[in-house]
Parts: sequence; C-alpha cells; structure tokens
Amino acid sequence: MKHTISELEDIASQVRRDILRMVHAVQSGHPGASLGCADFFTALYFEVMNHNPEFDMDGKNEDLFFLSNGHISPVWYSVLARAGYFEVSELSTFRKLDSRLQGHPTTHEHLPGIRIASGSLGQGLSVAIGAALAKKINGDHSLVYALLGDGELQEGQNWEAFMFAPHNKVDNVIATIDYNGQQIDGPTEKVLSLENLQAKFEAFGWHVINSDGNDMDGIVKALHYAKSLTGKGKPILNLMSTQMGYGVDFMVGTHKWHGSAPNDAQLESALGQIKETAGDY
Repeated sequence: MKHTISELEDIASQVRRDILRMVHAVQSGHPGASLGCADFFTALYFEVMNHNPEFDMDGKNEDLFFLSNGHISPVWYSVLARAGYFEVSELSTFRKLDSRLQGHPTTHEHLPGIRIASGSLGQGLSVAIGAALAKKINGDHSLVYALLGDGELQEGQNWEAFMFAPHNKVDNVIATIDYNGQQIDGPTEKVLSLENLQAKFEAFGWHVINSDGNDMDGIVKALHYAKSLTGKGKPILNLMSTQMGYGVDFMVGTHKWHGSAPNDAQLESALGQIKETAGDY
C-alpha cells in the first residue's frame, strides 16, 4: 500500500476543502457530486492506479482514467494537482478566463491529466473502451478506468457501450457508476428511474461489484478487487454508492448542491466541518 487509510482520508479531506474554495471563488461549479467522489478519486490516484504525473497523451504502459460526468471537474483538478500533475496554486484559476481549469475538462488548454473533453454527458465509457482495445492491440497490459454519473445513464450512448464491451471481451476496463441517486432536476428515481442497475449490468455480461464510495477503506478494497477480476473475459462494473455533498451537513444527500456555489457564510460553515491537512492553495 502506498498510503495508509488515514493518510488517504487526510488527502480526501484537503481535496474537499479545495472543491469548496474553488467553486465559491467564482460562484460557479458543481460541488455536490465532487464532494461525494473525493474518496474515490483519492483512492484511485494515490493508491490504486499506475499512472505518471509526467504526463503524455499516449499513456503507454500506464493506467488511464476518463471522467465521463465532466461537470465534477473540481474534484479531478484538485486530485491531479495534489498528485503532482501541476502546481496546486493553479487551482485558484478555476473557471476564470484563459484558465486551463475550465468548468468542464477540455484538451486544447493542454492541462496535464486530461485526455478528452467531457462536457457532453454519455461519451466517456465509449472512449474508455476504445482506449482499452488499443491497449490490447498494442500488447499493453495496463488498465483503463472510467467514472460515470447515475443520472448520466439516461443518455442512450452509454447502453451501446455497455453492450459492446462484454460482446468484445474488453476485460481491461473498470467502469464506476457514482450511484448517489441525485441529478440536476431532482432524485433520479423521480426524473427517470434507473430500476435495478446491478441486474441490468449483469444481464449485459458485466462482472458487477458493489462499494461504498464514502468509506476510504471500503473503496480502496473494492478497486483492488476490481483489478483482480480483470483479464478474465468480462468488463468490470463498480456500482459505487455515494452521498452528494458528503462531508458538509447542509449539502449532503440533496440535488440542490448539484450545481450551486456556497456563499461566504456557507463556505465558512462548510470549511469548519472539514479538516485542513495539506495546506489550502
């Protein structure tokens, strides 16, 4: 293990502070699911994934990650910076003019760590599967990871990808669904019910595991277990339960903070609930 669970929890705590401060500074962004996924991103980049902050687009002989629900860019930017891809001080430019840290990740700013633009939902898994197939063709035994939102599953392209991967035995891809039950207009069950996701994915031919994305020890173990299942003929689906706004009492579990920024008083209250562990930027 590269870090203890306590160390990973400290990193995730600082990431949550970064998210809040970034979104507050420009009064724009998506804090809810970013906070909910802080543990997942921390586990992935600091413990599970084989990756290189000396970034190149090809990513040969290293694991790749694709963020499909690109609106949760604050958590990704924070983790990339804290992992050494670029200076932590650059987080202060989030969503500002001429910044490399746009509201949704893009590639023309050449921000290290970003391989695709993901403002439009529903496309990330297709790209991840393509990258996984390319690794197979090139004899590269590294893995490809992707994160999707649960509300995003209402985009039809996802289901083409979910069918394609098992049919073609793309067994070097690990997809994670952020299953928080919330989307911009309300609970997913009210907007468009997802029904039994595990049964659906298993019927499509995926190997499905379940995890708690807000328990660091649990998510680390789940991702390592997912890795152990690769290379066995099936793609892996990590159905990850999280709470939107996790870590802040007035944000947790509600879609109201999907795309809303805290005001000054709310920021002060939120930061008071989250330990500073590595220094604010």
